[in-house]
Amino acid sequence: MKAYYLNSPGDVSQLQIYNAAIPEIQPTEILVQVKAIGINPVDVKTRSGKGIYGRIKCQNPLILGWDISGVVMQSKTTAFSIGDEVFGMVNFPGHGQAYAEYVAAPVSQLALKPGNISHEEAAAASLAALTAWQALVKHAQVQPGQKVLIQAAAGGVGHFAVQIAKHLGAQVTGTSSAKNEAFIRQLGADAHIDYTNYDWANHPEKFDFVLDGVGGSAIDHSLLMIKPGGTLISIPTGLNEAVTEKAKLQGVNGYFILVQSDGADMQQIADLLKKGSIRSHVSAVFPFEQMTTAHSQVESGHTVGKVVVKI
Repeated sequence: MKAYYLNSPGDVSQLQIYNAAIPEIQPTEILVQVKAIGINPVDVKTRSGKGIYGRIKCQNPLILGWDISGVVMQSKTTAFSIGDEVFGMVNFPGHGQAYAEYVAAPVSQLALKPGNISHEEAAAASLAALTAWQALVKHAQVQPGQKVLIQAAAGGVGHFAVQIAKHLGAQVTGTSSAKNEAFIRQLGADAHIDYTNYDWANHPEKFDFVLDGVGGSAIDHSLLMIKPGGTLISIPTGLNEAVTEKAKLQGVNGYFILVQSDGADMQQIADLLKKGSIRSHVSAVFPFEQMTTAHSQVESGHTVGKVVVKI
């Protein structure tokens, strides 16, 4: 099979395509013939030596990627059968090895792909949708009627977070540049903030929960928007204690989360996709041979929704 190895941390030239052996599956795994791969900011950061590179740098060969959608080719369990279409986030935050034509994936981390969506849409709805779900449902426990602010609402995690928050019955405000306001409102947001030169300190309302997908100065801006006793969750890798300490000084619960592979949560995502309660916005699809171009697109920081690689 063909797979992309990361030779060493650095720019996109460090991703090189090689011929590799098809992985052998363990009793709790299935072999998936990959049809589509979701590309995420953490992929780009890890490729450059940041992100979760420190956790997997000793793997040889090191194959990046976590989000897949594809067809079951081998199975040693009763959870899935040969020919099933499945999707999910594999072994995050570990060695997912998704940049390959075949992936050995634990059955406990996957769900059946709904028949009403494509493999590209399914691969897009893995890490990003799981992050939004785990942040809003499992950590913040957002309730109907609460006021929720989604920073970077047009991005991968953000566009799912807007939809999931609305599904939960929240009043949702999303931030983006002005050009993406219509997109964010189409997702279901009740209000929009153009983050460029915005007067955060004088915003007329306070929020029960803020999901920050940006980091840096966005953390400080977010803290100005939260009610006392409210919650801020930040998701960019590399931020943790700083979020908690800044939040504590302002009477806010603030922390960093790292999404975890979870088949039960993937099933929740699958159910929402099947019902049409959420949808993936795939802004670009690249062939497998253009993996480096896909990385460059994500690295630009201006992707609306998700970038996917198709095999």
